[in-house]
Amino acid sequence: MKNIDKLIQKALELQANGLVTRQIADELNVSRETVTWLLTRAKKEEVYPAPKDISVNWSSIGKSSYRMRHIGIAMCDMVLDTVQETGNDIDMVVGIGLSGVPLATLMAEELNTEMSVYHAYNEQNDESKLKGAFSRNFGGIKGKKCVIVDDVITTGATMNDVVTHLRSSGAKPVAIAVLVDKTGSESLSEVPVHALVRIVRVD
Repeated sequence: MKNIDKLIQKALELQANGLVTRQIADELNVSRETVTWLLTRAKKEEVYPAPKDISVNWSSIGKSSYRMRHIGIAMCDMVLDTVQETGNDIDMVVGIGLSGVPLATLMAEELNTEMSVYHAYNEQNDESKLKGAFSRNFGGIKGKKCVIVDDVITTGATMNDVVTHLRSSGAKPVAIAVLVDKTGSESLSEVPVHALVRIVRVD
């Protein structure tokens, strides 16, 4: 219960600082449904059973550039397996803001590629209304063979959105690389998923 109380407190702090549900979910590496549950539980309203979710805290990696660099190298190694199997080259690494960007930066340097940043957002909890945009301050994606990088896949909705945007912009997503995959998927939108840790619930 102590860990849940900490999550509730952190969710409340983030909400008080103006973050919306999606941003809180991204920061805590949980689903939006879990954030809603945490905030509802904090208000002592009628509380429904907790959603089945797992909170991922990778701050012991994120606080160390040394650890981040080595994790980035390991993620590159996983991605290069796909490149060798499929014969696809990689000329762009796409980091999903916010937490995927540091990893993407390290991977782009290691792979000697260009880099782009995708900002995902939505105004409500409705995953069917996901929207996003590529930052104009980074490399253009048209005609590029891309690796998509993030920290955690929670539902796969954001990743599917990025794949759709890449394809509609004339780019080819060839691989997805993450620290943790909570969906247990081998691929999303027909793009291979490489995760350092793949979580599979046994219920």
